[in-house]
Amino acid sequence: MKSLITFLLVSLAFISLAQPERWQQEADYKMEIDFDVKNHQFSGEQTIEYTNHSPDTLTKVFYHLYFNAFQPNSMMDVRSRNISDPDRRVESRISALTDDEIGYQKIESLEQDGKATTYHVEGTILEVTLAKPILPGKKTKLKMKFNAQVPVQVRRSGRDNAEGISYSMSQWYPKLSEYDYQGWHANPYVGREFYGIWGDFDVSIKIDRKYTVAATGLVDNPEDMGHGYSDKNTKKKKFLGKSKLNWRFKADNVHDFVWAADPDYTHFSKVTDAGTVLRYFFQDNEATKENWERLHTAMNEAEKFMNKKYGKYPYPTYAFIQGGDGGMEYPMATLITGERTYESLVGVAIHEWMHSWYQMVLASNEALYAWMDEGFTSHGSAEVMNYLRSKKLITGEVVDNPHYRTVRGYGRFAMSGREEQLSIHADHFATNQAYGVGAYTKGSVFLEQIKYIIGEEDYDKGMLRYYHDWKFKHPNPNDFIRVMEKVSGLELDWFKEYFVYTTRTIDYSIEDVSSADNKTTIQLKRVGEMPMPIDLSVVLRDGTVMNYYAPLRIMRGEKGNDQFSGKVLPDWPWTHADYTIEVDKPLSEIKQVLIDPSGRMADINIDNNIWPQDQPVEN
Repeated sequence: MKSLITFLLVSLAFISLAQPERWQQEADYKMEIDFDVKNHQFSGEQTIEYTNHSPDTLTKVFYHLYFNAFQPNSMMDVRSRNISDPDRRVESRISALTDDEIGYQKIESLEQDGKATTYHVEGTILEVTLAKPILPGKKTKLKMKFNAQVPVQVRRSGRDNAEGISYSMSQWYPKLSEYDYQGWHANPYVGREFYGIWGDFDVSIKIDRKYTVAATGLVDNPEDMGHGYSDKNTKKKKFLGKSKLNWRFKADNVHDFVWAADPDYTHFSKVTDAGTVLRYFFQDNEATKENWERLHTAMNEAEKFMNKKYGKYPYPTYAFIQGGDGGMEYPMATLITGERTYESLVGVAIHEWMHSWYQMVLASNEALYAWMDEGFTSHGSAEVMNYLRSKKLITGEVVDNPHYRTVRGYGRFAMSGREEQLSIHADHFATNQAYGVGAYTKGSVFLEQIKYIIGEEDYDKGMLRYYHDWKFKHPNPNDFIRVMEKVSGLELDWFKEYFVYTTRTIDYSIEDVSSADNKTTIQLKRVGEMPMPIDLSVVLRDGTVMNYYAPLRIMRGEKGNDQFSGKVLPDWPWTHADYTIEVDKPLSEIKQVLIDPSGRMADINIDNNIWPQDQPVEN
């Protein structure tokens, strides 16, 4: 007996060690940049204090050198010229860049705790053999000198974008790659997604005094930089005798840093009702002025909704910055093109700020799970925009289901034969279209299916719990599913396996409706390969609606409170294609039978969801 107890205690200890708390690495940056606007080049000194919180000893580290992608024959260039549907912003533009138009990041020296390291560059990755291993729980300092050239704006980063913004400085510095429980993630940059280490940033940017700089974080010397940064109504100081100003920004607990600069920026700041300082940077002209000045009212109202529904925004500030090539999210800031209609400007601003929840705070590995960021952000953005319409802050119809078109759009693409699994690495999709539909559309539909399966009330609780439990921890798909299982009490692994790791589709049909002995028998059929629980409505000729609900046996339960409540039927085993429902009404009294009356289920063929089939499906 004593030996058995010892064995059990040892086994429990082993299990505890095998399932540790999700540790996070830490990288605190201090950078000093001297920028030459004439030649579009800059030199930099960077010190990273890196803390190895992992249980592993590290003998190497890797840096991203993103600007190196903007050179002829780079991986991004070749990928863009060979994929069947290239991004129109890229296409063959990189291959045509001249020496003074390309981007680069060149390393002059790299030391670890004062000792030289061995390193070499492989495209957009710097591979470093450390001077000494970093033991678990230990810190080290990596000190680098580098110089860089800003490319002509092609994708996200660069100079002189289509709207005339001088510098959109994203992915601009040598950035340490992430090391997590899955190992190193030193992905070459081919234009897709990002993954980073949380830490504190202290960044000084010395640049021509004519330029206004917008960036991640808070300005450390606001009185020097003028109205919009300072609480006082001041103008930027002239600094007679000095050709450059030194902008210093600080940002805590972020995994990236972005900035932009332009001599013609107008900027102002306002505090939201929630206490967040929002900053707006744009070129003041006929195409921007009125819309950008109106933007704050919508953003103030949006933050209230987002904080309540998805969790409180944790940072002190956020900047909406005209720049880039569309819209791209960064910590405490976004780069967005600004010459838009008001509704379009609000839409892109909401979408990029919404990324703060799913990519800046939760921060799943976008390369592996782009849909957990882009898809979740798209789903939330649709909710926020519908809310703003209800408040009359933007035009457009308020709808009961703002995701209906997204669900239907996914269904059409799934039938095209071009869909690829969500589990594919973002860089390795065969087409840009398959990546886009997977990351943005199917990722959003993923959430809508979870809502349909577990019910609205548990879904709302689950989204808040997901944010609370996993913020600053890089969650993966199973982490999300486990949260939803905990709040609903259901088993959901089957859904994840089908929807993420396969392209099997949902398709249910009403095969037959017949009557005998004053009762009506409804025959349902699972036509597609993916099983789902079924909501069904029977509409009587007098207008009465009788609702029914058939759970899947593998769910091990039923959904909770939801907009659709109905009589719970026996479980439907996924192995059985056919299912029968008996209604205590004669067929003569039944006007219509409808599968999924809420229109949430991602059924690829809704034409067979209704009886009689000559009636239109209305959602």
